[in-house]
Amino acid sequence: MDFSIYGRNVTVSDRYREYAEEKIAKIEPLVEKKHRLEAKVTKQPSEVIIELTVLGLKPVIRAEAASEDKFAAFDAAARKLAERLRRARDRKKVHHQGHQRPTAVHEATASLPVVRPDTPLYLQTADDVDGRAADTVPDQQSGDSPVTIRRKVFPAARLTLDDAVDAMEMVGHDFYLFIDEETSTPSVVYRRRGWTYGVISLDEACDENADVQEEELTYRSAGTPA
Repeated sequence: MDFSIYGRNVTVSDRYREYAEEKIAKIEPLVEKKHRLEAKVTKQPSEVIIELTVLGLKPVIRAEAASEDKFAAFDAAARKLAERLRRARDRKKVHHQGHQRPTAVHEATASLPVVRPDTPLYLQTADDVDGRAADTVPDQQSGDSPVTIRRKVFPAARLTLDDAVDAMEMVGHDFYLFIDEETSTPSVVYRRRGWTYGVISLDEACDENADVQEEELTYRSAGTPA
């Protein structure tokens, strides 16, 4: 597996590069040799942000962490990435077992942390404890308004609902935008309480005065109602 590391607003020293390579070597067994792992080190005024991304996988798997100490930040990001790679491997086992009895999702995810019902999910996720999405890095304010809006444009990915859930989990976000492969509608899948998810779709053909259509689906159910 190829590994590269580069800095933004900071020079990556040989010592830090060697430290990163040692950490990545422990993760390497979880990544196929044909894939590439990229590390981005961003220096902010009060902290260092580490972004680790495995390229060549579909969906892309990434992890991010921040800390005042650059070594602690890399350790945290590496732990998150290893957990997501293991989760991806377990999901693959669930989805591709031929004619054998499929492993239930609750069995494959038994080693994952238990969600506490008395605490909001966003407070329990690792990204919200010691990392943050790249979009939360503050920009320099321009003009007199205290409110800023950041806009990003991404290629539209046509995915099944199940694949969109997987993609969201692998990047560690609380939502994921996609084009529903079955209905061709712009959609967003998002986390709900516990290990449940929701999806919202937009359809220009819908009557704005009509009742909202709702249905419950089962993960990997090939689109049949639960």
